[in-house]
Amino acid sequence: MKVKWGLMYKKILIPTDGSEISNAAARAGVEFAQQLGAEVIGLFVSPEYQYPVFIEIIPPNFPSEDEYLASMRKVGEHHLQVIADAAQAAGVKSSGITIFSDAAAREIVNTATQHGCDLIYIGSHGRSGWGGALLGSTTTKVLSTCQIPVLVYRMAKQPGSTADKK
Repeated sequence: MKVKWGLMYKKILIPTDGSEISNAAARAGVEFAQQLGAEVIGLFVSPEYQYPVFIEIIPPNFPSEDEYLASMRKVGEHHLQVIADAAQAAGVKSSGITIFSDAAAREIVNTATQHGCDLIYIGSHGRSGWGGALLGSTTTKVLSTCQIPVLVYRMAKQPGSTADKK
C-alpha cells in the first residue's frame, strides 16, 4: 500500500558509515522508500588520504594514496551493499556513491542537492556511536545546513545491548 503523501518524495539519499546503527537506519530508509514508491541513493563518505607529514621517512607498510583510495572504494562498496541488498529485496531502484572528503555532513548535503534528492534519511548516530547526548555530530551538521527535508531514524535501543538478547 502506497502512502498518499508519498508522491512528495521520489528520490531519497541514505548515507551510511557501515556501523550497526547506520545499517539499521539504511534498511529502514529502504523500507520507507518502498512504501512511498521512491528510489534511493546510498552514500558512503570516506575520509581523504592523509599524508604522513610528521615523519621524515615514510614507513614501507604505509599505503600509497592509490592503495588507500582503492581500499576505501572497496570498503564503500561493502557498506553500500547493505542498501543495495535491501533495495533489491524490496523492489526499490537504487544506486550507490562513494565520495572522499573529511567533511561528511557537507558532502551528504551536496550529494543530495546534486542528485535532486527530495529527502535525506539518516541515522541518529553512526560510527561515533551513542556518545553524543542527543544526535551524532554528522547528523547534527546535516540538520543545521540542509535546505531539503531530513528524516532522522532513531533506534529505540543500542544494537547488541543486553536488552536485545534473549
